[in-house]
Amino acid sequence: MRTELVSEPGDPRRANEDFASVGLPASGQGGSLVVLDGVTPPRGDTGCLHSVPWFTARLGGALTELTCSLPEVPLSEVLARAISRTAKVHSSICDLSHPRTPQATVVVARWSAESVEYLVLSDSVLLLESPGGTVTPVVDDRLARLPRSALVSDAVIDATLRNREGGFFTAAADPSVAARAVTGAVPRAGVRALAALTDGAGRWVERFGEGDWADCLRLIAKEGGRALVDRVRELERADAAGGRPVLGRSKTHDDATVVYAEL
Repeated sequence: MRTELVSEPGDPRRANEDFASVGLPASGQGGSLVVLDGVTPPRGDTGCLHSVPWFTARLGGALTELTCSLPEVPLSEVLARAISRTAKVHSSICDLSHPRTPQATVVVARWSAESVEYLVLSDSVLLLESPGGTVTPVVDDRLARLPRSALVSDAVIDATLRNREGGFFTAAADPSVAARAVTGAVPRAGVRALAALTDGAGRWVERFGEGDWADCLRLIAKEGGRALVDRVRELERADAAGGRPVLGRSKTHDDATVVYAEL
């Protein structure tokens, strides 16, 4: 098995709000990966005393432990338990009902000798490659389907659309959101490799159109996740230098994370 993890902040002066891990149980049977993309809140009150990196570290740590220690528990239930565990840590001192309470997108994949399970919530992506080279992206496209009227500005989505019908869902403080995730399972024999990317790395496909998701996975497999992130940074710098608008975002660079596993 080959695994690789690359994560780079969009601004070296700011903490990386992404989280990534690979779990390989001591039993030697199977494994898992977890990728979170913390949602950067606009300036102002969030109701919480803690930062987004604080939240993603705790939620990601809980997910990593539970995916390995509870292999028979469905991933949606694993996510619900991880959200509950994280919320209990600070519910007595923070207002977790605030619409801008710390939250994150989620990708989890777990494999055994028989199957590969997956869960995707919000706009990070999971790529599954078959032994024949076919790449299947697993996406939650609810955020992409929001109308332009949902944007308060080019950078800020109306907070009232988070975690409600007609909007989109992220992992915050309510464990019931786990039931909204895109989930599934495929036979282990049908997956040769998989990769999880936050949208900062997925810009190579979604913003710059340098290739499709199959091209993206081939680049990661051949040259590594670092090569993908480096190319995204080059494209972002060229885009900013050209004076073109950043499509729906104010950040020239976003935190970018790639986790890759060959099974």
